[in-house]
Amino acid sequence: MKLEQAQRNQVKLRLGLSGASGFGKSYSALLLAYGITNDWTKIAIIDTENNSASLYAHLGEYNVLSLDEPYSPERYIKAIKTCEEASMEVIIIDSITQEWQGKGGCLQIHEQLGGRFQDWSKVSPRHQAFIDAILQSKCHIITTARRKIDYSLDSNQNGRTKVIKHGTKEITREGFEYELTTNFELINDKHLAVASKDRTGLFMNKPEFVISKGTGKLLKDWCNNGKSEKEYLAEIQQEIELCENLEGLRHIYGKYPNYQIRIKDSVLQRKAEIENVSAQIIPNNQIIQPTKKSQNGIDSKQ
Repeated sequence: MKLEQAQRNQVKLRLGLSGASGFGKSYSALLLAYGITNDWTKIAIIDTENNSASLYAHLGEYNVLSLDEPYSPERYIKAIKTCEEASMEVIIIDSITQEWQGKGGCLQIHEQLGGRFQDWSKVSPRHQAFIDAILQSKCHIITTARRKIDYSLDSNQNGRTKVIKHGTKEITREGFEYELTTNFELINDKHLAVASKDRTGLFMNKPEFVISKGTGKLLKDWCNNGKSEKEYLAEIQQEIELCENLEGLRHIYGKYPNYQIRIKDSVLQRKAEIENVSAQIIPNNQIIQPTKKSQNGIDSKQ
């Protein structure tokens, strides 16, 4: 046994994306993955959604592993190992919902065993092995999951039963999101996302946003550099102050979508400074030089 100082760069990201059909889970996952690796050839997507992963082939040369039924935990584990052996850096599992309620998934396995409570003692270890394969993988892993509307039956003061809507719920075994570094919920068909769980502190309690490759880069930087949000903002601020043209300023603003609200004032201030310098250029493209003191103390122009 040996004690070692904790290093965040030894950690691999475990990210989740959930949302209703058509909300952009696969597309967002691919952008996240590219932001993490900056290399499409190092991304593999385990596709259980009828070859939907290939719809985004125009993005880049990523790899697809099609997984058909039965969607048993063991087949998912084998798919993960196949991607690892191919030296992938990011594995997208699209989606984990099939492992839970698809044909040959855990719910069907439980039903075939008899559907009794004690039958979970045979199913749960198989599901846990799937979770362990995700947590112990040497790759960054992004999972997607479908969401459904969650209802309950409650009684009012008159004893009448009514249906209560509780928002949406991921279609997988309860508690999965607690295993993740960050879990994003896509809330509409405009691909807007919010963080329902976030260990990084980068996204929690922040306004909804559209996931981009910049989101993946932000997570990778957090993972590798171990910097706090305050330190990260200070670096962005320094980058803004050193920028010397408007095009570069637009690039910086677009590069950090999750910080745009907080850096907007700094960007606008630097923009005004750059435009002020540009306004000092005279028609013949010569820059008006500042005055300086001559040796006799009289102002003179160079």
